[in-house]
Amino acid sequence: MKPLRYIAVEGPIGVGKTTLTRLLAEEFQGRLVLEEAEENPFLPAFYKDSRAHAFQTQVFFLLSRYQQQKQLIQQDLLQQATVSDYLFAKDRIFALLNLSEEEISLYERLYRVLDAQVPKPDLVIFLQASVETLRERIKKRGIAYEKSISGEYIERLCQAYNRFFFEYG
Repeated sequence: MKPLRYIAVEGPIGVGKTTLTRLLAEEFQGRLVLEEAEENPFLPAFYKDSRAHAFQTQVFFLLSRYQQQKQLIQQDLLQQATVSDYLFAKDRIFALLNLSEEEISLYERLYRVLDAQVPKPDLVIFLQASVETLRERIKKRGIAYEKSISGEYIERLCQAYNRFFFEYG
């Protein structure tokens, strides 16, 4: 078995991705790559009115994740283990969940160009938790714009993740 050089941890919001990613990076003495959700200036508005702000929120995330992934290639993934709290391909989960048909069409064109250029992980760890647990953790984090996330949205997100990972690989 070849050594694990790139590990991605995935799952819905509040499931513990970042916590596990930090522990794994420490254990493997690897490079830590964290999603920079707080850098997305559209995210607070998205949680207030998802339809009106979905496209710009999604494109910002796509391009931000792409830039991080390109840096991984430039830093040479073979030098040390890398542990990330997201999988680039997961971007499509949110796009399909939140964008209109017209927006998805444009998004998919952009996604295909970028996806072909990013490294694929050697291992993906998919974390799951109940909607109630996720809501409790989100509330406990105390991030203001996350307070408006509905249980219904979390449920749809969990279902979308399950569908994605049922077919992943």
